[in-house]
Amino acid sequence: MRLVQDEGVWSPTPASELHAGRDYPGDYAQLLAWFPDDAACADYLEWLRWPQGFVCPRCETGSGWRMADGRFWCERCRRRVSATAGTIFHRTRTPLTVWLAAAWFMTSSKSGVSATTLHRLLGFGSYQTAWTMLHRFRTAMVRPGRDRLAGRVEVDETYVGGVKAGKRGRGALGKVLVAVAVELLDSKGFGRCRLRIIPSAHATVLRHFLLDCVKPGSTVVTDGLVPYPSAVGNVYGHEPFAVAGSGVQAHVALPGTHRVASLVKRWLLGTHHGAVERDHLQAYLDEFAFRFNRRRSEFRGLLFRRLLEQAVRAEPVTYRSLVVDPSPKPETPQAPARRHLRPASLAHEPTLRPWRHHNGLR
Repeated sequence: MRLVQDEGVWSPTPASELHAGRDYPGDYAQLLAWFPDDAACADYLEWLRWPQGFVCPRCETGSGWRMADGRFWCERCRRRVSATAGTIFHRTRTPLTVWLAAAWFMTSSKSGVSATTLHRLLGFGSYQTAWTMLHRFRTAMVRPGRDRLAGRVEVDETYVGGVKAGKRGRGALGKVLVAVAVELLDSKGFGRCRLRIIPSAHATVLRHFLLDCVKPGSTVVTDGLVPYPSAVGNVYGHEPFAVAGSGVQAHVALPGTHRVASLVKRWLLGTHHGAVERDHLQAYLDEFAFRFNRRRSEFRGLLFRRLLEQAVRAEPVTYRSLVVDPSPKPETPQAPARRHLRPASLAHEPTLRPWRHHNGLR
């Protein structure tokens, strides 16, 4: 890992310089072997955050020493600092073994994991804990200063939302307009993607999306929507294709954006059963893009590492800032809650074949 001082932007170590089994766990077996307890998890997060040694996040000095409780004491500002302070793990009461297990489930599967499934897998006493944990990880999936798309880039818009009766297409009720950009590779494949909720398809909105997501000088491939020429301006090359009246279907003319839009909708319906609120949709789009842009990784553990190294550089996020309306809502009758609502650490002493000792059998 390195910090580019002239831009003030952290840039991750290229994947070619990282190796499974050394820089990240290559499979689930190594995950269990690497992180048997919370101390090992804290040490890995510390290594990801300060690979060259401790640096105080407040005064940026490297002078300090480790205290008996594992935290660092900054010699300059006299401040106690832990590896999780000022990150999304800030003041968490959830054991780090649970945090890393959640990160693994979130990245090891191509379809991710829903809060309901994570709630069941890790035995949380509260669905809210699982939901908040996943959303905190999602806030870390967009790296500040990330490279913009380049080359030939397809751009289009799509509507995301549940099926509702009434008008279809533009102007439909209950839908969210999402801008989609996808790199086109010379090998006829697709590169990285960007997804963002936009209020409208006006030229000023589309231009802002292009400037944020597409590198100037690239060639933008679009349909014949009227606002695009103004949005592109003289910053990009433009290849418009008027789908209407051409006899060519839209998914054939713009295969990249239609493929990504289709995968997003299928993922939201499959993994999350369409139960994604409009106000939180952008976080789910960021998660999809994070996983899609790393789909060619040979080891899923690399995604696990990328998520954690961005998580230790992301700002703390509170539950109240995540929810749109934090006020209590009426609850439907449920089964009695578990005795311990706070998840227990996954670190346990080895158990000697309890199935053999049941009822005194050997």
